Amino acid sequence: MPWFLYLLECADGSVYTGIAIDVAARFAQHASGTGARYTRSRKPVQVLAQFEFADRARASSAEYWVKRLTPREKRALAAG
Repeated sequence: MPWFLYLLECADGSVYTGIAIDVAARFAQHASGTGARYTRSRKPVQVLAQFEFADRARASSAEYWVKRLTPREKRALAAG
């Protein structure tokens, strides 16, 4: 089953990074306030990008590196 790394644009202009099997369902959780603590105070506006990985381990590894990027770098990654 594939896993996805996803980037969310938040209302304050920040970019949240996470992993999930179903990005749409996870976005709905973030939007309703039942997702990550970070997105409870910074409401997500949209999914900027999602990238598919073969398994959770690879998605987690990618998440580790992407979380170290600046918001500008994350936006550039999302833009391609």
